[in-house]
Amino acid sequence: MALKSRSQPKSGAHPGGNITGVTSFIFDLEPKRLGLLRELRPHATTTAALVNPNEPSMEIRVSDIQTAARSVGQEITILNASTIRDIDAAFARLAQMRADALLVAGDPFFFNRAAQLVVLAARHAIPSLYSRREFAAAGGLMSYGSTFNDIYRLVGVYAARILKGEKPGDLPIQLATKFELVIDLSTARVLWLGVPPTLLARADEVIE
Repeated sequence: MALKSRSQPKSGAHPGGNITGVTSFIFDLEPKRLGLLRELRPHATTTAALVNPNEPSMEIRVSDIQTAARSVGQEITILNASTIRDIDAAFARLAQMRADALLVAGDPFFFNRAAQLVVLAARHAIPSLYSRREFAAAGGLMSYGSTFNDIYRLVGVYAARILKGEKPGDLPIQLATKFELVIDLSTARVLWLGVPPTLLARADEVIE
């Protein structure tokens, strides 16, 4: 979410021109999510990550996911989806693979297809981890990511500073600062999946 003109930023620390803003896309979150998924399913042998290949930073994020998986001796299959049909095809592949767990990468396209993703994960009984609370609230098993409330708060702070005379280009692009782990225990029960007490203890919200 940005406060900007048509010009492009020079850098995150010094955007220049009339551009600044707040972003929730933080590169090292995907490995963190993968770690949470592994904690949930420590004996998983077939794990997959669903990514949108059209997202500009996805190549870097996929590399981070693969590196994180290799660091713990885990194999991971990358599945691409940028359309509704791609999502259906990806879940058909997951069923063929008999996947033990799925990481859904943070992406606006996936957020807009939350209902489809959650329904397919339930239909195929695939424990899945998502990027925002809204997925868990819709019946997804688990989510970890930034919150809209935090982003709106940061945008409000910047808007106030600009209205008081500061130049947008002098304000560094801010990263979201608050992240929350949400677990839907009702979905875990449907999947006959036990959630480790250590994971429940760290959850910011547990949906019963």
